[in-house]
Amino acid sequence: QVQLVESGGGLVQPGGSLRLSCAASGSIRSMYAMGWYRQAPGKQRELVVVITSGGSTNYADSVKGRFTISTDGAKNTVYLQMNSLKLDDTAVYYCYATNGAKDYWGQGTQVTVSS
Repeated sequence: QVQLVESGGGLVQPGGSLRLSCAASGSIRSMYAMGWYRQAPGKQRELVVVITSGGSTNYADSVKGRFTISTDGAKNTVYLQMNSLKLDDTAVYYCYATNGAKDYWGQGTQVTVSS
């Protein structure tokens, strides 16, 4: 069983930056893919970015060029660097992992972009 715990959310002004962290209780090396999803009020949860164990990434068009995913296997942590934040980036951000047979989700961290 893998537990995912996000941190790093908060309030930021438009154009600002935040870095989210997702700490896994187990080794992330056993995961086929990890990533981030988000859910804004009144909207469905949507993909932000996924990275596979091979290093391939898939970013949502809305965040390309602004967000960057990275992993630290030694710390069993996945990061999401978010730059040039926009009002539309406001959402609860969820860490995600899958070993191909089971999906794991964190509890979510709130990101609010507001002036």
